[in-house]
Formats: sequence, C-alpha cells, structure tokens
Amino acid sequence: MSELIQTRDHGNIREIRLARPPVNALNPELCRALIAAVEQAQTDGVDGIVLSGNDKVFTAGLDVPRLLAFGDDRQALHAAWQAFFGAAGSLVNSRVPVAVALTGHSPAGGCVLALCCDYRVMARSPDPARPNVIGLNEVQVGLVAPEGIQRLLRRVVGAQRAERLLVAGALVPAEQALQIGLVDELADGDQVVTRALAWLQATLALPRQPMLQTRAIARADVVEALESDNVPLDRFVDGWYAPDAQQALRALVEKLGK
Repeated sequence: MSELIQTRDHGNIREIRLARPPVNALNPELCRALIAAVEQAQTDGVDGIVLSGNDKVFTAGLDVPRLLAFGDDRQALHAAWQAFFGAAGSLVNSRVPVAVALTGHSPAGGCVLALCCDYRVMARSPDPARPNVIGLNEVQVGLVAPEGIQRLLRRVVGAQRAERLLVAGALVPAEQALQIGLVDELADGDQVVTRALAWLQATLALPRQPMLQTRAIARADVVEALESDNVPLDRFVDGWYAPDAQQALRALVEKLGK
C-alpha cells in the first residue's frame, strides 16, 4: 500500500486512512492511492470500508499550491482534477458500504469525498470557539462547483439550503452540519472511527443481498451525479484559468503561507 495511505482491518471492515502530512491535501498521488486502496479492499473481499483522516483534519481539500504550480499546463491540471474525481467515483461506486470518519475539518474536496460515502460521522471540536467545519467553499476561492457535486449536496440538505450554502461558499460548524443533515452523527474525536465502525456493523448485520440491492437502487442518483456529463472537466479547467479565479486562488495560497 502507498505510504500516502494507511490501512487497518477491523474484522471484515477495512479502515482506509489518508496519511499525507500535514493536512492530507489531495494531490494526484494521494487521489490515485485512494482509488487503489478502495479497489484493493473490494478485491480482498471486505464487507465495508471506513475512510478516515488524521487527528486534526480529515482533508484540507485539493492541494491548491500544487495545482497552481502547473501554470499553463492544462493537460497536467486536467489530469489532477481527473484523479480527484476518480477518487470520489471510487467511493460512489464501491460495491460495499462506506462510512467516513471526519476526524477534523473537511472543506471543499474533503466535503465532496464525504458526500460520496454512505454515512458521515464528524468529530466535535474540543474547543467550541474553534469548531470543526465542513462545506463546499468553492465560490470563496473563485471556483464553481460542478453540477454533479451540487447534486450531491442537494441530495442531503435539500435544494434551497444547498443553494444558500453553495452561493455563499459556506463552511458550517459540525453542530450545524448535523442539524441540516450534512453529517449523520457527531462524536468525540477519539470515537469517530469507532462510531463509523458501529454504523457499518449494524448495517452489515442486515440480510446481505437485500441490503446491498436496496443500497444500489437508493444510491443510483449518487452514481449518476458523478457521470462525466455532470462533471465537465474541460469547463471546470476553463474556469480555473479565469482571472477572478486565479486571483482568489493565489490569495488563498498566500493566506495559507502565513
């Protein structure tokens, strides 16, 4: 397994842990390692998957400095975004249920990966004044979330609330995320993986084939959301190079550097 990914088996459930210091920024290598890990888990015959991060952050989203470093190399940028949406697709198309243990902040790409999973458990922040947050903040960094990603958000929070969150590029605290259905459960940080495992164990205790077949029918819209027509990469890359997008992205990198 890649050094960017750590795995641990809990009986018939495999935990796949993002392990790219310091904040699990999603570069192409990590995305491809995640795809390989999800595929390997299913090849190995596991019955369920838990996706987790480190103790402070699930993932900070896409590695924007790396993406900006591609400059005018549209082919490299396209490949990087293709790797990310491939990682999201591996979760969406998993033949077994996937619970995500959101061990900390989950903005942008982290939120997308979470929305692709069957069940979301998020960590409460130990400091109420600095809550863990989740959301699709693309507008704030000059980007437009593709239709497919917007569908995933509408599916869990409803159309009107999704509109408000998307247009504002809002990141919401964990407690609010629970209230609006963006996450399914909150837990203390050291219990997030345990609670994700508990949900999977309860689900896997159901009659297997009826559960899996019902899941496939119920999640058909999730699979459809990430079909290529709903995630037009050429259009997304065009938007990346728009002047206002570049200005906002470079401002973000400068802020991160501080």
